[in-house]
Amino acid sequence: MPPFSSPPNQQAFYEKVWAITRMIPRGKVATYGQIAKMIPPPNGVEIEAYAAFAPRWVGGAMANCPDDVPWQRVINSQGRISERPGAEKQRQLLEQEGVEFDAKGRVNLKKYGWSGKSGEEISEQPSLF
Repeated sequence: MPPFSSPPNQQAFYEKVWAITRMIPRGKVATYGQIAKMIPPPNGVEIEAYAAFAPRWVGGAMANCPDDVPWQRVINSQGRISERPGAEKQRQLLEQEGVEFDAKGRVNLKKYGWSGKSGEEISEQPSLF
């Protein structure tokens, strides 16, 4: 499995991630992996490699998103905010939206998780890859 530090067409992948993130309603969250699963693998990337690398690519998209993307609504699969600069701001923004954290700093994904759109609906859009 070849390493992929970024998607083959990074800008196209990021645009899809940002479009999905813009659909997450106020007071809801999605995980990096959940968003990755909504986007079909780019041409030339095998399913196994995509499953391994795509959540990190989503993280890269969040780190580079435009101002109109509600980046704070994307968290890790454990229901936590990933440690990095801006983590405290992310928690603050989510709390302002009504998202609650437990004593261990986790969000209840059953309560605050966004159901999202199916991968089929996303893949029906014209391919950007």
